[in-house]
Amino acid sequence: MDTAPEDTTATGPTGPAGPTGSPSTPPGAGAALPPPPPGYDEPRLRRGGQGRMLAGVAAGLADYFDVDPTIVRIGFVALAFVGGLAVPLYLAGWLLIPDEETDLSVAEDLLARGRERHGHAHSAY
Repeated sequence: MDTAPEDTTATGPTGPAGPTGSPSTPPGAGAALPPPPPGYDEPRLRRGGQGRMLAGVAAGLADYFDVDPTIVRIGFVALAFVGGLAVPLYLAGWLLIPDEETDLSVAEDLLARGRERHGHAHSAY
């Protein structure tokens, strides 16, 4: 029975170890993705859109996932009855998802205003 000679090189989960002893990068891992087709606009999560009622979180999620806003609202109502998660999730969405007219979320805007005030307070001394 023939046996292959034992390989003495260190191997990692993806192949032989590189010069630093860490596993080498698998083939194609650093390859760039093909460019999007002409006219393709990457969907972005934004509050608002058609059917906006309160802060536009449900309408924005519905636009992003291409579903009816009523389905998202029903999901929020179901979460309200099951553990009360709807209110904190809606508030987080309102704070973190930017409105369709701006590039900043409410939280980013509040942080920027706080930095401006904080920066001006130190410059007065």
